[in-house]
Amino acid sequence: MTERPAQRTPNRQLAALIAEAGFSNAGLARRVDQLGLEHGLDLRYDKTSVTRWLRGQQPRGTTPALIAEVFTRRLGRRLTAQDLGLDACAPVYAGLEFAAGPEEAVDIVSGLWRKDSGSHAELRKIAFTSAGLVVPSRDWLIGRADEKVARAEPPARVPAQGRPAPRALSPSDLLARRRGTAERGPGQRVTGGDIAALRSVGELFRTLDDAYGGGHARQALVRYLEHECEPMLRGTYGEQTGRRLFAAAADLTRLAGWTSYDIAAHGLAQRYFVQALRLAQAAGDRPYGAYVLVTMSRQAVYLGHGREAVQLARVAQQGAGGSAPAAVQSLLHAVEARGHAVLGEVRASTAALVRAERALESARAGDEVPYWARFFDEAQLADEFGHCHRDLQQFRAAAQHAERSLQLRAPGYARSRLLCRMVLATARLGLGELDQACQLAAEAAGQAAEMRSVRALEYVRDFERKLEPYRDAGPVRTYRDRVAAHS
Repeated sequence: MTERPAQRTPNRQLAALIAEAGFSNAGLARRVDQLGLEHGLDLRYDKTSVTRWLRGQQPRGTTPALIAEVFTRRLGRRLTAQDLGLDACAPVYAGLEFAAGPEEAVDIVSGLWRKDSGSHAELRKIAFTSAGLVVPSRDWLIGRADEKVARAEPPARVPAQGRPAPRALSPSDLLARRRGTAERGPGQRVTGGDIAALRSVGELFRTLDDAYGGGHARQALVRYLEHECEPMLRGTYGEQTGRRLFAAAADLTRLAGWTSYDIAAHGLAQRYFVQALRLAQAAGDRPYGAYVLVTMSRQAVYLGHGREAVQLARVAQQGAGGSAPAAVQSLLHAVEARGHAVLGEVRASTAALVRAERALESARAGDEVPYWARFFDEAQLADEFGHCHRDLQQFRAAAQHAERSLQLRAPGYARSRLLCRMVLATARLGLGELDQACQLAAEAAGQAAEMRSVRALEYVRDFERKLEPYRDAGPVRTYRDRVAAHS
């Protein structure tokens, strides 16, 4: 890397922060290189590079912003290049940043949409990082809704001759014209009908995800966000409309993260969740922000990060407050229970499940429940109980709750029913009921083969790993024959 000529003054700000963070020079260089990889940059810094920075040399390009982000993640507070005694530069976004304001939030999330809608296969290989959960969840908890989200129409530019200059068409405009729809672009006035359309699209993609898995229409959702939602966010709207627009954008962005999670693109999913959280803050919707956090907690549970899952669920509870609807309160406690169960914490998990059950029981007919929380009913709570008891190896209770969930769950939730059936199969196996376990699992494996869900396939593979001690038994051979027939 080429550096600028050395300054005479040693960089004492950087030295102090290195000491506070407990980095060695080599450790800092390694983290900068790793962060660079998240942005698709092949950096080759080493301890000598850091020594030069401490002597006053200034790294070029986006490196100051990367160094600042390394310290932000380590120390848990927002730091800029200037805070490190480095020259300011254009920000570089990885998608894990919690934007300072609505405009920056739109810049970050729209950049994520554009990268994901293109042929950026590497983006789907980005690793999940538990360290990337700390700053966004904390900033959401202590933050407030943005004071102003409204956007006024920019003044028209008038050339010297006095005639209005024609506006250049953006790629989104051209796409809209090719589709025969109305021209969209910066300055468009966002209407209630636009927001209703976003809500309808969200319901459509949610239904597809539930029935066929996250991989079925994920790319179509991302392209919709890029070509339809981004122009709206960069359009013109008042405060009330703007809040509703950011809320709808947050919901679609969370769904893009959820579908990414379902296909095992975990680093990408994490970035979508962080940006959905920031959009929810711009919307001033604390309950929905809590819902995004419990979605992040679910991902942490799936990846085995139980402690982080519990922390996210508790932040969600604290941020939502006691005024959230009973179904939402139940959801927040149930997800905390899942984190404790992964950690093997029987007492804490049981206590959280009891709180979840009591909260749902307190719900009354006619209570207003947000549209995004309507899925959380008795069937879903029984599913959460089943998962917790399975993870705690309390197989009889796991089987009872899984069976109840399957009895109550609507057919449209095909993937949820499949996952619950695999929980039931695992519980039956734990109880020594090999034949019944294999029958249940074979049915679920056949459904998983027809669904675009890595998560569903992984539930099946996990069960098959548990079958290894019984590999020569007749029911296992029958199971394998049935599964092979589906492949």
